[in-house]
Amino acid sequence: MNPSKRKVTVLKQISKLIPRNLVPKLARKHGVDKQSRTFTPWSHVLTLMYAQLSHAMSLNDICDAIGNHAGAFKDIRDASPPSRNGLSYANRQRNPEMAEDLFWSVFSKLKENTPSFGLNSESGVPHRFKRTINAVDSSTISLFANCLDWAKHRRRKAAAKMHLRLDLQSFLPQCIIVKSANTHDSTEAKELCSGISAGEIVIFDKAYVDFKHLYHLDNRQVFWVTRSKDNMDYESVGQHTSPKGKIIRDVKIILTGQDTPDYYPKELRLIEATVEVDGKKRTMTFITNNFDWAPSSIADLYKSRWGIELFFKQIKQTLQIADFLGYNESAVKWQIWTALLVYILLRYIAHIKQWAFSFPRLFTVLRGVLWSLLDMNNVISSCGTAGAPIKLRAAPDQAFLPGFAPS
Repeated sequence: MNPSKRKVTVLKQISKLIPRNLVPKLARKHGVDKQSRTFTPWSHVLTLMYAQLSHAMSLNDICDAIGNHAGAFKDIRDASPPSRNGLSYANRQRNPEMAEDLFWSVFSKLKENTPSFGLNSESGVPHRFKRTINAVDSSTISLFANCLDWAKHRRRKAAAKMHLRLDLQSFLPQCIIVKSANTHDSTEAKELCSGISAGEIVIFDKAYVDFKHLYHLDNRQVFWVTRSKDNMDYESVGQHTSPKGKIIRDVKIILTGQDTPDYYPKELRLIEATVEVDGKKRTMTFITNNFDWAPSSIADLYKSRWGIELFFKQIKQTLQIADFLGYNESAVKWQIWTALLVYILLRYIAHIKQWAFSFPRLFTVLRGVLWSLLDMNNVISSCGTAGAPIKLRAAPDQAFLPGFAPS
């Protein structure tokens, strides 16, 4: 690597992707500006962004590192280095809805500036589908027992949950809900799917099966694919297509449970197929409201739902949402929404610079040069390109110790 120099740090170059007046505007909207004196809302956002980009482990870790680079930090739109108590107070008291609003505002601005952002993502979606494919799922974020006042999950456990609708073609989030994990997934399904247009496809696990909601989607002309629950009561009313290959059966059914015929009075399509999961063959049963697609296409569609699991894996293993800087509801939400903001910024940088490697590798590259006066573009261009391979010679020039002639 031999990147060219810049007069500003890499951290400042990343932060420039956020419009200058956006944070003060949102601070006034959510009343955060009235809670700040020396530690401004922009200083708070930048501090939490640095915590994510550096994978900082504690308040002291963040404050000491920024304090050691106070001049470079202040050069980023006159940001103020935080004190430990000041940062803790801001996380605890400031409205986390500002962080959520900031995420969606920046995301919208990036897509406006670069309409091609996310259009060329490879996510394992069957290429024969030319319409938007959405995946809906959730991921649990474990918390400590001192969060039981707001995030009680079980008797002695606390957890938050991130509910997500992901566009599988762009691999970018379309709807996110962050809340405590004490409600069933199906209760959030309606809000997650509210923005889906007619003709689009939504895929979700059986935890989100709610036949009232599924019938509502069908009336909106939204196609859906999910797995059937083991205790689903139904009656087969005819074969749809003949079994072939991995397809065990493809039939039309009606629901016969106690209330389900009222919730979903129309026919459904049930497909039982043999699929490969982790190298092992399993039999799975899918249900859908589409009667035109081939049964193998429906099985492939559900298989592509694994893309949302990869998204959660990238977020959890790369960014900092395992060790929290505070455990009240506000602090947890500030940290989660800032992690999502950093994810979007790095994905945008990867798109603009045509980064051909993994997201974790890009994160590692930038993490090591946050305070360096280097050109971020040259840093990214210099990485991932190995030098010329070592040449091997069949007859080496010297294969004996110096001073000893060959015999």
